[in-house]
Formats: sequence, structure tokens, C-alpha cells
Amino acid sequence: MEGQIVWKDEYNIGVDIIDKEHRSLFKIINKLFRFTDEKSKSQWACEEGIKFFKEHAVKHFAEEEEYMESIHYKRLEKHRHIHQEFRERTLPALEEELEQSGYCANSIGHFLGVCAGWLIGHTLMEDRAITGGGSSRWMELLPGKEQEAIEEIILQLLYDLFHLESCVISETYGGEQFGKGVYHRLVYGSKENKEECEVFLVFEEKLLLNTVGKALGIKTNKLDSILMNASRYTARQFAGRIKEHLPDMDGYELKEENLLTYEQFKEVFENERLQVSLLIDTGEGYFAYCIAARRSLVKKADMEPIRTDNAMTEVEKYLMKRESRPKKKILVVDDSVTLRVGIKKLLSEDYDVALAQSGAAAIRCIILDKPDLILLDYEMPVCDGKQVLEMIRSEETLADVPVIFLTGRTDSETVKKLIALKPDGYLVKNLKPAEIKRKIDSFFKDNISQ
Repeated sequence: MEGQIVWKDEYNIGVDIIDKEHRSLFKIINKLFRFTDEKSKSQWACEEGIKFFKEHAVKHFAEEEEYMESIHYKRLEKHRHIHQEFRERTLPALEEELEQSGYCANSIGHFLGVCAGWLIGHTLMEDRAITGGGSSRWMELLPGKEQEAIEEIILQLLYDLFHLESCVISETYGGEQFGKGVYHRLVYGSKENKEECEVFLVFEEKLLLNTVGKALGIKTNKLDSILMNASRYTARQFAGRIKEHLPDMDGYELKEENLLTYEQFKEVFENERLQVSLLIDTGEGYFAYCIAARRSLVKKADMEPIRTDNAMTEVEKYLMKRESRPKKKILVVDDSVTLRVGIKKLLSEDYDVALAQSGAAAIRCIILDKPDLILLDYEMPVCDGKQVLEMIRSEETLADVPVIFLTGRTDSETVKKLIALKPDGYLVKNLKPAEIKRKIDSFFKDNISQ
């Protein structure tokens, strides 16, 4: 399980005491991501991580609320409620799951995914709103009593359909990734006006296998087209049943249906103003139910609607996307913006390319988001390629990251110095783009076993 939180300048809200605590929380989560690959350390890492995360979270929440009081922040009570819910509802539920499961891989994934996603979303939206750097995404949540009524309906439906005794662990689900999910998007519209609303239903894969799969008598540990189509209709029926209890959606009909990858879901979801956003533990897997506030929706070109005539094709395409391997991550380190952008344009279709303009920036990127390959400029000011390579090799968790030097010089003396540092190779910058791409492809092909 790789570290997934990369610290960005946009996470700073400009209040030292808050920004400092955010960085501490990020570091704790990143340590957990790094340690959980080692089975012998998984339980210990999570136990310690829970303890430190809770301590820092409680300290951070108190300091943040004190600061909000000092500036008379108008949304203090809503912000305090979000803190309280995470502290008293979400974290205890995750901790209980870890203990009951003996710190199995799924429960560790839930803990890390929910905590990391909550932290990023809360920092970018709620905390930045404190200083006017953004706006809260929870401004349009339904009032408490209406929210409670929907929660009761959903929990009852989960019991009626699947005999699952479920519990809500968050009323402010922010799109965090939990396990391997299936993301349904349903768009409802009214004939009387042009307004539409979106409903998102997120099923953890094992929940579908343990409910819809069992109901169909399918014995498999993998989603197939039959199970996916059954889950589609289950999602539509589920959303339809809930819609019956929402007076504001009276007269709204289903207009569009999509199956989304997590990347598509995240892109759409991050821009929504949510009326309902619940994360639920069913005991058989996690489930999220969300309603976006009604508005005129922006159509996404890469989100193909599912219709009667293309349903089978779109489901098959979706399954293929889910099974495809993630792109290899390449970090390009060079002080030339022209070269960095050029290499990213050259490689980004087949690789996940990150950029750093200096040795110091490279070290931060490498620690927070370990790449599969580093393309490193040999000659940079202040902290050159040799120094960066030495720092990478001196860190035990990074020592195995392959490094290929980028150089604009091909004289024998320079090449001799490069080889003496024992990189995994070197590339001459003035090679034709096609040749650079061929060499990168060949490197991964030759080292595929790694």
C-alpha cells in the first residue's frame, strides 16, 4: 500500500498553528502507508498510527476552533460539528473494525483511505474557507431532522434488501476511496424546468460480491458483466426508493446513468455542493450515498451515458478500465521548465508524470509519493544530480528507486563521472523525442519483474 498524500502549497491556509498541525497529520498518515506493506508491522503501525492520529486530531481541532472563535468565524458551529463527527463517530468506527478484523488488509485500507481522504478534503474545503480561501462544501446539507430521516430510510433499505445491520459512520463523506469501489452516477431531472440533480452510490466491490452476487447464486471473487448489470439495477431501485421519500424530488425522472472510475468520480464529486453525503459500514463492506444540490449540470465529455443500446458495451469497457494496471509513475527533475514540460507531454499518455524544478523539491516529491523511476538532471544549481542521488540512496525506503540521469553533455569525462555514480542509466537531452520514449519503454520492459 503506497503513500498517497502529497503535500501541496495549496494545503496551507496561512495560519501557522493550523498549517503546522496539518503537516503533522499528513506525516502520520504517510508513515502508515509506508509501513503497512510489511505484514509484521501492519498491526503495530496502525495501533500507533491511530493513537498519534487521534492525539494530533484532537489537539488540532481544539486549536482550530479556538482560532475560529478569535476571528468570530460565522460557520464555527458547523465546522465544530464536522470535527466532532469525525472524532466521535468516524474514528471509533474505523478503530472498532480494525480490532474486530485483527487488522486485516481490508480494514487497514478502510482506515487509511477514509482518514487520508477526509484530511485532504477537509483541509482544502473547510479549513481554507476559514481564511476566505474557499467555501465550505457542506453549506447546502439538509437540516438535521431531514438528514436523520434519510439515514433511517437507507439503513432500513439495506436491511430489507440484504439483511445487513448497518451503521452510518460519517454524515460528511468527502469522496474518500475505500477499498476497490464501483461508482454509480444517476442524474434526475424535471420536465417542468431545466434543473437536475445527481445521486452517487458507491459500493465497495466485496459488498456487491457478498450481496447481489450471493442473491444471484454467483460464486466468484471478481466482478463480471452479469454482476455489474445486476448491481446497476440494484442501485437504480435503491435510489428510486429513497427518492420516494424526498418531496423536493417529486416529478423528477431518471435522465442519465454512468459508471465511473474513481478518477472520474473524484473529478465530478469535488465540485459538488452536497445535500446528503453518507458513509455507511454494512458489515459486508462500505457503502456511500450522496445527493448533490440541484443545479444545471456541466456535461463531461469522457462520461458516456449508459443506454439500452450500449449497456453491455459500456459495462464491458468499465470492467476493463477497472482491471487495467495503473500507470508507472515517473518523476522528472530538471531546472529547465521547457525540458520538464516537453518530457511530460512526451510520456504522459503512457505514464503518470510528476515534475520537480530543483533537487530539494525532488526530495519532497520522492518521500511523499514514491515514483517508479526518476529522470534526474545531472547539472542543476544549488543541489545537483549527484547530491540528490546520494540522498536517495542513503534513505532505506527509497534506495531501490531507479534513477536515470539526464545530461546535455556527451564528452567522455562527463560520461565517466556519471557511470561512476552507478545510476540505472543516462539519457542525452538532445536525443529525438521518439528515441527518449523508446528508451524509457525499454527500461520498464526490461525491469518488469521489479
